Amino acid sequence: MNVLFKLLPEAVWVDDRSDKPAILAAIAERFASVYLLDRHRVLDALNEREALGSTGFGRGVALPHARIDGLTRPVAALLKLSAPVDFAAADRLPVDLVIGLLSPVNAGATHLHALAALSRMVRDEVMHRALTSATDTETLYALLTNAADRDAA
Repeated sequence: MNVLFKLLPEAVWVDDRSDKPAILAAIAERFASVYLLDRHRVLDALNEREALGSTGFGRGVALPHARIDGLTRPVAALLKLSAPVDFAAADRLPVDLVIGLLSPVNAGATHLHALAALSRMVRDEVMHRALTSATDTETLYALLTNAADRDAA
């Protein structure tokens, strides 16, 4: 957990989903079970945001995000895919790392700061390489939380 968003170890996992809708559904399910949110509301919010344009960030990373009721602060989830999947990213490269972010409806700048922190993290070449080469949840969680804590300081 860091100052900008909460990330619990249970919200980090490796999966073999093979298409964008299945990935968004998996992220919604994980947010629901870990952070005690309504899965349908989360999935609807993620799909609504995705309809505005792909959250495929580039370089094999997607950052699906949304604002929903029922939160007091931003929460994150990290899904590492077993194989890259087309996410309609701007650079047209398939995605194998999906970092979800949910924020309170009225989060305003807080949501943008959390999103920017995640974006900076995955743009860093060393961090990007470490995240994409990690194969287990413990390593992924440690990489993300250590970098987020370091960057927030």
